[in-house]
Amino acid sequence: MQPIIFVIMPILFVLAVFYLAIFRPWQLRWGATDEEVERAMPGDSIVDDPSFNATRAVTINAPAENIYPWIVQMGVNRAGWYSYDLLDNLARPSAEVILPEHQNIQVGDLIPMSPDGKQGLWVKDFRNAEWMLWWDQIGDNSWVWVIYSEGESCSRLVTRVRVKYRWFSPAILFNLIIEFFDILMMHKCMLGIKRRAETLSLSKPLTG
Repeated sequence: MQPIIFVIMPILFVLAVFYLAIFRPWQLRWGATDEEVERAMPGDSIVDDPSFNATRAVTINAPAENIYPWIVQMGVNRAGWYSYDLLDNLARPSAEVILPEHQNIQVGDLIPMSPDGKQGLWVKDFRNAEWMLWWDQIGDNSWVWVIYSEGESCSRLVTRVRVKYRWFSPAILFNLIIEFFDILMMHKCMLGIKRRAETLSLSKPLTG
């Protein structure tokens, strides 16, 4: 009988090739066009030579003002992440309504990502109803959301996550979670924002 390593190694090799050649390129640009991937976005200069540079996008049949509030209020112990609440929001359901108490966001505010509400990213800058930029205050991590209007009632929501891996830092454990599982959260999160914003638009039709 062959040693088990001679069975495992070919499997690991095939998985690695699949991940690097097929899955990773797809997950780094889910939903985004070539133009959106190549377009400069706020905060690109924060992380120099990122190890992980992902641009994702989704079309939302709603104006920017019906999308932006859902982004502003995100975070643990806030509105949640509109994703897998059991995993990323302490099993509390993400908000289905706009929460006024979480709309007055300021530069320097913490967007909490940990159960104790003390760890996360900080608001670097924003422009109301256009974009929101978060960062780690170090320069190893940035996350931006930008809303591009495409007419009166249609928008493209584009988000970009840039991370610099520090292989001998404790943060590498969190970064590896981002590397392999970020797309699962982001896919559901962005579709969650889309559903909520479109529902809000239906309840608040444009008037001419």
